[in-house]
Amino acid sequence: MELKSRITEDMKSAMRAKEATRLTTIRMLLAAIKQREVDERIELADSDVIAIVDKMIKQRRESIAQFTAGGRPELAAAEQGEIDLLQAYLPQRLSDVEIDAVIDAAVKNAGAAGVAAMGKVMAILKPELAGRADMGQVSARVKARLAG
Repeated sequence: MELKSRITEDMKSAMRAKEATRLTTIRMLLAAIKQREVDERIELADSDVIAIVDKMIKQRRESIAQFTAGGRPELAAAEQGEIDLLQAYLPQRLSDVEIDAVIDAAVKNAGAAGVAAMGKVMAILKPELAGRADMGQVSARVKARLAG
């Protein structure tokens, strides 16, 4: 099933079950998807939807850090609940060993030597690892691999 259709079906089931928190989170996700489709006048593919979900999770992690620093644990817990719901739409996360193998293959494929080739390697990795790994950590690993 296409990811966007699955999200829509989940919204309908949340409405039937009267799960307000889940419904609100799914509606926010669908609104973000629809906004991008309208702005760019395209139909989003699953990879684009995954990128939106990943971005929303990142935003919520930043909010959690702010709420925690501000002494608002109840708001941080609400944001964590949204993250838990959104993560259901991401593909299975890769292990560190699997990520290292993909990085090694990308470095070899790009013929990269030195940190100057980092952009080329990341361009290969981004579509392959989107939603399956934290791209900030992947970037740090690529940099360490190319520097060493």
